[in-house]
Amino acid sequence: MPQLAETFIHPTALVEEGAVLGTGCHVGPFCHVGPDVRLGDRVVLKSHVVVAGDTVIGEDTVIFPFACIGEVPQDLKFKGERTRLVIGARNRIREHVTMNTGTEGGGGETRVGDDGLFMAGCHVAHDVNLGNRVIIVNNAALAGHCVLEDDVIIGGLSGVHQFVRIGQGAIIGAVTMVTNDVIPYGLVQAPRGELDGLNLVGLKRRGVPRADITALRAAFQMLAQGEGAFQDRARRLGDETESDYVRQIVDFVTGASDRSFLTPGAG
Repeated sequence: MPQLAETFIHPTALVEEGAVLGTGCHVGPFCHVGPDVRLGDRVVLKSHVVVAGDTVIGEDTVIFPFACIGEVPQDLKFKGERTRLVIGARNRIREHVTMNTGTEGGGGETRVGDDGLFMAGCHVAHDVNLGNRVIIVNNAALAGHCVLEDDVIIGGLSGVHQFVRIGQGAIIGAVTMVTNDVIPYGLVQAPRGELDGLNLVGLKRRGVPRADITALRAAFQMLAQGEGAFQDRARRLGDETESDYVRQIVDFVTGASDRSFLTPGAG
């Protein structure tokens, strides 16, 4: 996007009193910006964008036509309490994307990291917490309270069940329903979400050393075929590994969660 020296508000846009716009923002035709919205420097609302609620949008974020950002949660327990949505810097939020504020029961805040790409028609529900560089492909949906760590990719037309955690660098294939936690760097595909390997392409693209990739592949085999319960295998890995990447999987598996885990080969 071009660097804008001054904030521009199209004559057909409605920016309500109380909204705060940073330097160089661009509010295009027929946009509606609510009174509790704060836009960082150089935020661009292309046209027909609604930004409502107690919503903060970080600098250099671009929002495309007909996105609806910061509306109330799609949760029947919500009774109008004040909650918020915080979106980081340099995100690209495409057409018809919806992102909702949090709920009192979920901590009151939905949070989106930096440098994400949210493709047309995807949905980020209440109390979701997203890391940096997350990609949500067209028409995928995240239910309430999900946690996605950095560098996660969710394929098109996929759904993620409420309270699910997806570890760093994992990739979810298209048209997949994810109902359980996904280990860091996992590859999940098939309609009912099977853990089918590691995101090796993503690891190589990020320049992960060959020794760590080898360690991750060995760790995956142990998780798939080792003796004992899944968490017990992970703990043994923690005792044996010298790889920080494998340690990350161990810490993820042994951490607190409201869901069980997708295990290798499990539907």
